[in-house]
Amino acid sequence: MGPIKKFDPIYFLLTIFGPVLIFLGVVTLAIVLIENSGIGAIICSLAMLLMILWWTVFSRKLFEKQRDSKLGELAGQGFTPNHTFNADGCTLVVDLAHGQVALLFRWNPKKVYVRPASAISQLQVDDGRGGAGFMEGSSRVRFLFSIEGITIKVNTFTSNRRWRMDSDYILTAISKADVMVKSLLAAGAQAK
Repeated sequence: MGPIKKFDPIYFLLTIFGPVLIFLGVVTLAIVLIENSGIGAIICSLAMLLMILWWTVFSRKLFEKQRDSKLGELAGQGFTPNHTFNADGCTLVVDLAHGQVALLFRWNPKKVYVRPASAISQLQVDDGRGGAGFMEGSSRVRFLFSIEGITIKVNTFTSNRRWRMDSDYILTAISKADVMVKSLLAAGAQAK
């Protein structure tokens, strides 16, 4: 199936810069073809709004649709999704019955990588603890593992502020990470 690639540069460029090119084309056509500057400004504003909506809403919805389609194909091939974790940049699916793991990445949604869970190494929970005393806390909790020499980092919680380590947000995120680590360990034991 080939090596794991988290990033497809063509997909990334089309997703990020495709709307910019379309916007520039619409603006150019509005300037050249529309004599009324008020109507041209409205068309350019609508094009700008659509570009922003693409980046904030539609591209994520497209990814989710592609992800669901790919995961449906996996289920049709006999992959049993016992645990699925959707993070901001990665979807991880664990098949405990067959001891397999499926990975789907946000910036490479056309490929699902299925690997034996026994290939996973350096599996750990990172609670993101930092600071000292009353400043101790975390703004990110994740679990990490290596597979085929690539480190996969899956966030269970991210924030733009630091939360105390006894916060419900942090404790829940640590619990989620622990569940996924245990699930991956169980799948790895099944694969051996």
